[in-house]
Amino acid sequence: MSKNRNFEPEFTFRTSRSSGAGGQNVNKTETKVELRFDLNNSSLLNKEEKERFGKKWKNRLNEEGIFSISSSQHRSQLANKTHVVKKFYEMLTKALQQEKKRIATKVPTGVKQAIREKKKQQSKIKAGRNLRTRDFI
Repeated sequence: MSKNRNFEPEFTFRTSRSSGAGGQNVNKTETKVELRFDLNNSSLLNKEEKERFGKKWKNRLNEEGIFSISSSQHRSQLANKTHVVKKFYEMLTKALQQEKKRIATKVPTGVKQAIREKKKQQSKIKAGRNLRTRDFI
């Protein structure tokens, strides 16, 4: 679905200083990259796709419908930008995949019997802990 579409013109990028490892490089360069994608105003997704994407990743959407992900894994801004774009396409593909319908199945009789036996065994163990039911020698 998303393989033949190029969303990059609809992306906006923000950079900021990254935290964590990197020595003095972290203090002077903006290597963290945040990708922002306006889901509501996207011309490449149809209404159904927007709904599915929004439902799947609702925790990454703000009030205006802007989807955002960031990356600060790498020490270079270009590597983080590449990583965040790749991450976006993976998330898009995951959101637009058809989910398989779950088929309800019956619990096998053998499994039910095994559960009952385990409960009886556990009951005997616990009953043996009771002082009134124990035999003293």
